[in-house]
Amino acid sequence: MSLNRRNFLAKSAIAAGTGAGLILGAPAVVRADSNRTFNWKMTNAYAPGSPFYVQGPGSPTDFCERVASMSGGRLKIQHFAAGELIPALEGFDAVSSGLVEMNAANAFFWSGRVPAAQYFTAVPFGMNTQGMNAWIYNGGGLALWEELYEPFGLVPMPMGNTGTQMTGWFRQPLESVDDLNGLQMRIPGLAGRVYSELGVSVRLLPGGEIFPALERGVIDAAEFVGPYQDRRMGLHNAAKNYYTTGWHEPTNVTELIINKGAWDGLPEDLQAIVRNAAQACNNESLAWSDAVNADALEDLVSNEGVIARPLPPEIIARLYEVTNDTLSSMAAADPATQRIHDHFMAFRAKYASWAAVGERGFMNLGDGRA
Repeated sequence: MSLNRRNFLAKSAIAAGTGAGLILGAPAVVRADSNRTFNWKMTNAYAPGSPFYVQGPGSPTDFCERVASMSGGRLKIQHFAAGELIPALEGFDAVSSGLVEMNAANAFFWSGRVPAAQYFTAVPFGMNTQGMNAWIYNGGGLALWEELYEPFGLVPMPMGNTGTQMTGWFRQPLESVDDLNGLQMRIPGLAGRVYSELGVSVRLLPGGEIFPALERGVIDAAEFVGPYQDRRMGLHNAAKNYYTTGWHEPTNVTELIINKGAWDGLPEDLQAIVRNAAQACNNESLAWSDAVNADALEDLVSNEGVIARPLPPEIIARLYEVTNDTLSSMAAADPATQRIHDHFMAFRAKYASWAAVGERGFMNLGDGRA
């Protein structure tokens, strides 16, 4: 073999070997990335041990366990309830600053800073959970939510839902709008603003203070969540008039926020796991809430002397009028809120036209078939 040919073959072998090394090396990079583990922290706005909000089916701790299992331990999230790492309502800042990677709460907690955040928890006389999910997942709501939080370095998504909440507990029955005037009531969010327009003195009390305040007559009425959660707090021992309709919170979304830098640092498969685990918990938490609320309401009415009934039509009509005025004023004061308000209301109208034919048509059949 000539020297030139021998040199050519030698160079070709080196080149081939180098190429093979590059080809074989590429999976090694992927393997290294797929073996990388992430250890994150999640804070929570709710107290240790709280069903739904902290533990149980579809809860934040359930979410953390799902992510760890689905990722094969590559993403581990340590959960901290309110007060265990930071105070209850400091999660927004903690995640934005990078102190922790995640927080579980409700978006309307931040409405003092970001007014439009209210629309991603619940809107009085807005949409039920099916409509809310339709808007967020398939109607453009999630993109608006992400856009709203982008300046804060946050990635939001839904992670749970209580379903429709109860209007609340009242020491005395309600017969007319006049009965609201002068009432002392514990209620948060936009509903509090609406009630205040009707003469209600709104009190903002944490969950642990509601029962003693209602029992002692410091407040005349209180709203919390629904039959299961309310019974657990013993609210039925302080008031017996339990009103329905859920006008103020026809749905209630649990919000998961993630630090944008931490999120961008996750491989795509782990991002997919987080999104799918959050959506699974969104479904699971609603199913759990509906199941336990049905049993709890039956027990409250049958065994605890609770009178459960809808608000009088006159009161509902007046609350609806004031709600529309309040929402319009709030939207007009902030361009971002106006944009989200208009988008939400347009989708609500579209969803309502279908729901009137589908869901409401079926519900109106009655006879226990709903």
